[in-house]
Amino acid sequence: MAKKITYTQQGDYLLPDLLLPEQPKVEIGIWGKRHLKYIEHYRPILYTNLLTSCKLTAYLADIDEQAEDMFFRLVNQLVKEDGVSEQLKAEDQMQWVRKMNNIHNQAIEIVNSELIFA
Repeated sequence: MAKKITYTQQGDYLLPDLLLPEQPKVEIGIWGKRHLKYIEHYRPILYTNLLTSCKLTAYLADIDEQAEDMFFRLVNQLVKEDGVSEQLKAEDQMQWVRKMNNIHNQAIEIVNSELIFA
């Protein structure tokens, strides 16, 4: 059974009323939202292809999950490399906060450069 195509008049033109199928409701985190802004602005063909093939939500959810895993893995790795410990936290809280902020920022930069803005 063929679907009936409807049209809307826009000035002198009749444009088809195109609707995308419903996509699953998935919560996209901060990493996925950052990547969405990036591909909308710098990779519009990829964005359009994902959107029109109804794969955008799944793609962003996957990027978000990968970035989250990468971020926590990097933080744990950098904490071990830098020797940040609970003992340091007990002895010198300000030094511990400085080191943890530095590690946090390093991990964000790595995830952004290798996954989000790549």
